[in-house]
Amino acid sequence: MSRPPRSSRIPTRQGVSPSCVALPQPPAGTVPWPAVLDFLCERLPKLDRHQWKLRMAQGDVVDEAGQPVPPQAPYRGGSRLYYWREVDEEPRVPFEARVLFQDGHLLVADKPHFLPVTPGGRFVQQTLLVRLKQATGIEGLSPVHRIDRETAGLVVFSVRPEDRGAYQALFRERQVHKLYEAIAPAPTTWPAPIKRRSCIEEDPLAFYRMVETDGEPNSETTIHLVEQQGGWGRFRLEPVTGKRHQLRVHMNALGLPIEGDQFYPSVRRRPEEPEDYAHPLKLLAQALAFRDPVTGVHRRFETGRGLDWPGPV
Repeated sequence: MSRPPRSSRIPTRQGVSPSCVALPQPPAGTVPWPAVLDFLCERLPKLDRHQWKLRMAQGDVVDEAGQPVPPQAPYRGGSRLYYWREVDEEPRVPFEARVLFQDGHLLVADKPHFLPVTPGGRFVQQTLLVRLKQATGIEGLSPVHRIDRETAGLVVFSVRPEDRGAYQALFRERQVHKLYEAIAPAPTTWPAPIKRRSCIEEDPLAFYRMVETDGEPNSETTIHLVEQQGGWGRFRLEPVTGKRHQLRVHMNALGLPIEGDQFYPSVRRRPEEPEDYAHPLKLLAQALAFRDPVTGVHRRFETGRGLDWPGPV
């Protein structure tokens, strides 16, 4: 139901871009929803009738001209509405990102563990994108790739909407050299480097996990063991592809699950459960390098963060 906003007349609020919902045209002679409020309650039931009515009364639901839509407004098929997502009792993420680079086209942020990149689920204000929009005032800021909420390190944003496609194409067409660091149990032997190729798909029993399956490989990672200490190994990971949880799945498949992983090899904490900030995932997006498709300049960025060794195994 929700779609990206298509009207520049609808501004962000507190760094949150509006969500857009299209009102379908009902068959001739039918009136499935007497009022807009009835439609919203049926199609977007995460908010109950009282909550939708309150938001509309506060002016938090607007039409394509940016005008508030009152609760008693009649349903008009073929139009669009805009609203701003809110989360009751949103948990505060007590870590801050740093801006490493910013010009008229790019912004590169150094993200902490536990902070989501974009709004979703129980996080809206407590996301990297919204925090950066609030700090910079750049309404058109948009991530051109993603990393997991549990992963720390580099995230690249486009500053201007007209540049976004060119930067996204870099990642889609695998023209970015990506370097990650991870800490996992040290292997007894290691024929370095290892190249892991496999087919990764969503776990049918748990949407928040990924699994390796039989099929044409759609993921590839080169893995180097850099050093060992106290039964742990520090690994350099170079992903060629960018499947969700790819590095975590590949390390787990080798019998070397990344320290602090809550999903692999088994689920220790579900996404909606409280975080254990004392035990982050030991995975870091360490460096990115590419030729800027807009300016032609060769770019290389490196995180200012590091991964501490855990206690002895």
